[in-house]
Amino acid sequence: MLSVTNLRKNYGDLHAVSDVSFEVRRGEIVGLLGPNGAGKTTTVSMILGVLAPSAGTIRVEGHDVMRDHRKAMERANFAAVYAPLPGNLTIEQNLRIFGMLYGVRDLQKRIEELIAEFDLEKYRGKKSGVLSSGEQTRLCLAKAMLNRPQLLLLDEPTASLDPSVARDIRAKIRGFVDTQKCGVLWTSHNMYEVSEVCDRVLFLSHGKVLLEGDPKTLHIKHGKSSLEELFITVAKEPLTLDLS
Repeated sequence: MLSVTNLRKNYGDLHAVSDVSFEVRRGEIVGLLGPNGAGKTTTVSMILGVLAPSAGTIRVEGHDVMRDHRKAMERANFAAVYAPLPGNLTIEQNLRIFGMLYGVRDLQKRIEELIAEFDLEKYRGKKSGVLSSGEQTRLCLAKAMLNRPQLLLLDEPTASLDPSVARDIRAKIRGFVDTQKCGVLWTSHNMYEVSEVCDRVLFLSHGKVLLEGDPKTLHIKHGKSSLEELFITVAKEPLTLDLS
């Protein structure tokens, strides 16, 4: 679904992302992990075509994001807590406008499906700007699934949710992946969540992929008691890790 090859982003002498390469396969959820400033959001922004890479290639189902952005993005969608939908529009208006932008067929039917799936029926006429953080998150995820994307980019999708709602959202995303056979790139600082939902994880440090593996066993390979302890080591003492 996604192929990233030798990706770089430089700001003068600062290398925000440096020679990053990875793939996300069909039916797979890949966690993109790392401390603040590691390059996660910069990488996601380049995949979306919001930032132009300094070097490297990004392909979504074989379509080069920079050369054929429209076709690549027809197959993708995105949700993040820092990218709320227009607050002066109602839930239904937001879904309708974004559905039209994505050219969704049978749009009203799809809107009704998503409003029901994300339990938004009683809020459909409310402006999204007055919704709670959890309700806004559900709306953003509903928007992200409008076009049944083959690649779903989720940047901290459950960061503002209470544990029970976050659990439900993870289950919905897992179900979507299993039924639609799409690929997901998921950033998070919640290591419990990552262990529960991700099939594979990539740890970024200073713009480079430092570690990769199964979130349930990667910490053991590196002599740590948990994925959270491994995350802390990557954030504070990456040079102490045995990368052989």
